[in-house]
Amino acid sequence: MTSTSPTAASAEPPAGGPVDPDSRAPFGRIPRFGPILALVWLVFLVEPLQSSLEAPEGWLRVVGVVGVLGVAAIFAAIFLRFRRTVVLAGAAADGERPALGTRAAGTLLVAQVVCVGLSCLAAQQHGLVGLVFVCVTAIYVVRGRAAVAIVVASVAVMLVLPRVLPGWQTEDGNVVGAVLASAAVYGFTQVIDRNRRLREAQQQVADLAVARERERIARDMHDVLGHSLTVISVKAELAAKLLRAGAADRPATSPEARAAVEVADIQDLARGALADVRGMVAGSRQVTLAGELAAARSALDAAGIEAGLPGAVDDVPAEQRELFAWVLREGTTNVLRHSGATRVVVTVRPVRLVVDDDGTGAGPAPSGGGNGLIGLTARARAAGAVLETGPSPLGGFRLAVTVRSGASGPGARIVP
Repeated sequence: MTSTSPTAASAEPPAGGPVDPDSRAPFGRIPRFGPILALVWLVFLVEPLQSSLEAPEGWLRVVGVVGVLGVAAIFAAIFLRFRRTVVLAGAAADGERPALGTRAAGTLLVAQVVCVGLSCLAAQQHGLVGLVFVCVTAIYVVRGRAAVAIVVASVAVMLVLPRVLPGWQTEDGNVVGAVLASAAVYGFTQVIDRNRRLREAQQQVADLAVARERERIARDMHDVLGHSLTVISVKAELAAKLLRAGAADRPATSPEARAAVEVADIQDLARGALADVRGMVAGSRQVTLAGELAAARSALDAAGIEAGLPGAVDDVPAEQRELFAWVLREGTTNVLRHSGATRVVVTVRPVRLVVDDDGTGAGPAPSGGGNGLIGLTARARAAGAVLETGPSPLGGFRLAVTVRSGASGPGARIVP
């Protein structure tokens, strides 16, 4: 009997299902055909199957055939059904639980050993070929010291049984096949695991680089804007004091008194913007839907725009409130800067927020250049939502966001 070797291909994760980085490298397209190449090694079970069919008694033939087919079925199931669970879960280090779980891996191995024993009843020494597949299965689903112990025990059985049982002939080629197959599968599983860890390390390096770049941009923004906002706040405070002093003996409706109030609002806005910039640098900037509703009401009232705003946001799920807050902030900013609107209506639902105005019409689409809308598009996509822009029933512009379970579109679209 020539030595058998279910080798490299048997250790490969196949294609299909979600793409995993380990399934593409370092072997190119081999993983796509890995299970097929692994199953090719089942041809070495032909000899024990033939020997079982030639058994003198009918019940021995049945038992032997069942045993050989059992070994083949378990081996095939490992590489066709459990391949993602075993390979893509990563290798288990010594002392850790196996990739399939202790109970599942143990059940598979015990069943395979029993099938080998059944095949040996009819095929005698030829049935020991099944122990080669037991060794490969152990390396694949158990790994670590337990797998080594199973391989050593299998080799010992292949060496001892033919020499102590009468009528059996020695076939040491099976021993060579078991050792080579186990070593090859172990080597390939280690390569796959190291490749996976390398990709994880590369991803961590990329994430760190992005984080550092964000910190640099935040610091630059603080350096550029912080001083200017501070000066604006100080000068607005001085201007408000001067206006209040000049309007001390005038009615509250006088232009000077109203100007003092507006300058005070400018001072508050400058302080808020400065706090936002500092919070960005510190990584502590928080936006709340309730806070943005209050800010929108204050800003719209100051601009003389009629605002229809909800009084509460209790119906909105907590995980959606930050996204809705950003959309409301952007919508309010667009109304104040570009729309020329006299009326704004904000509608809030558990999965949808809409900002409608009666201004001059739709602004640029998200792909057309507005940085605010581009940023909102990215936020909406990350949250599984869809950002909508287009004409409003009020005659102006509509900005809306809708959270959709399983949304996988581009993240933004134009409402017809």
